[in-house]
Amino acid sequence: MTHRTRASVSATIQQRRVLRPRTRIDEELEDESDLTPLEEVPKKQPRAQRKTAAPKKVALEGEQMPGEEGQVTRSKSRKRKQVPEDAAIDSKVPPKKRQRACKPEPLYIIPDVEKKVTTFRGRLGYACLNTVLRNTKPANEAIFCSRTCRIDTIKKNGIDWVKDLGRQNAEDILKIIDWNEKNNIRFMRISSEMFPYASHETYGYSLEYCAPLLAQAGALAKRYGHRLTTHPGQFTQLGSPRESVVRSSVRELEYHAEMLDRMGIDQDGVMIIHGGGVYGDKAAALGRMKNVIQHNLSARARARLVLENDELCYNAADLLPICTELAVPLVFDYHHDMLNPSPGLAPSAIIAQANEIFRRRGIRPKQHYSEPRTGAVGIMELRAHSDRCQRLPEGLPDDMDLMIEAKDKEQAVLHLYRIYDLYPVIDASLRPPAMQETKETKGRKSVRKTRSQKQ
Repeated sequence: MTHRTRASVSATIQQRRVLRPRTRIDEELEDESDLTPLEEVPKKQPRAQRKTAAPKKVALEGEQMPGEEGQVTRSKSRKRKQVPEDAAIDSKVPPKKRQRACKPEPLYIIPDVEKKVTTFRGRLGYACLNTVLRNTKPANEAIFCSRTCRIDTIKKNGIDWVKDLGRQNAEDILKIIDWNEKNNIRFMRISSEMFPYASHETYGYSLEYCAPLLAQAGALAKRYGHRLTTHPGQFTQLGSPRESVVRSSVRELEYHAEMLDRMGIDQDGVMIIHGGGVYGDKAAALGRMKNVIQHNLSARARARLVLENDELCYNAADLLPICTELAVPLVFDYHHDMLNPSPGLAPSAIIAQANEIFRRRGIRPKQHYSEPRTGAVGIMELRAHSDRCQRLPEGLPDDMDLMIEAKDKEQAVLHLYRIYDLYPVIDASLRPPAMQETKETKGRKSVRKTRSQKQ
């Protein structure tokens, strides 16, 4: 056999030895070769599977993995940390929540305003909410005085939890008054939600627990010369034919009167309500309203009560007779009078009669002003307030306290300050208006169809 043939035989032997066990034929072929017998080639180890190929099997408690002898298998990449058997599960410390870093205040671009001239030198105010303080970041540091809850929360957490919301609201009203003073705003409406459910038939409570804070807030307002008023909600219906509604309305007025009294607010701290519904008979509703004011309200609640003309049911001419007879002042609302005017009675005549009642009572007059949103049509859109007002109303007395009822709250007041140069404005307090004002309304004034109406 030639060398070439022997080499071929040798390669064949090597291949066979690798692929299968030795056989008798292999031994005979090897005997015929003059080459050195080949060493046995070890089997090739299989590659380790990737982690994503199959889930790694973890030994359960008391179970031993194959090949383990009381030890935990170690992989090449990392070691599995052995946990002591006697370690308590509840002893683990929960991981700390990573606090978000506060974003720096953005740089606002404040557009110029069209300058106008006025002789007005009274006070402009806003209602309930300060948008700058309410949007303070982080959210748990926001400042506002309308924290509230649902009755289910009262049942779950108890009345003391709800009363603590009122305490927080009272604490924040101090900060809002300070902010107003720094920004030359000395007229404000306090939120009716200062003390959630304080007038509720079942869950109501006295404000005695918060008397020191309320007295502190009132003293601060008095020191600065600020006027604070309230405006109980639309559910306050003194002319309702339902006794339960009337009782709830009376309790609501008594709650507001107690709050203002505990703050030490003088007679200028009034409570403004609308006439309410007509219930198919306006004259009868006015008669019921008159009777409740005369016989159901306490002296302190009646002393602060003020009526306001509205845009749907009662115009100023409807309310002036009862206001004159009972010496209940009338707050004139320019926007409402535009939508629901008094036939044959000009705004100047209404203001003159209303101011006379204020004078008789020794209360400083006040009025409300707002504007409809741009492009609004129809009563439902027109009655919604715009984000800001672009002018002061015609015929406005120079020394009037004018409440600006606008969506941008204190920004609407500062906007008018800039237009008429009424007071200096702090640039850091300004926020830009919305790029486009929507005509969509919210709440009870919404024109959007409900689900049942769509069906």
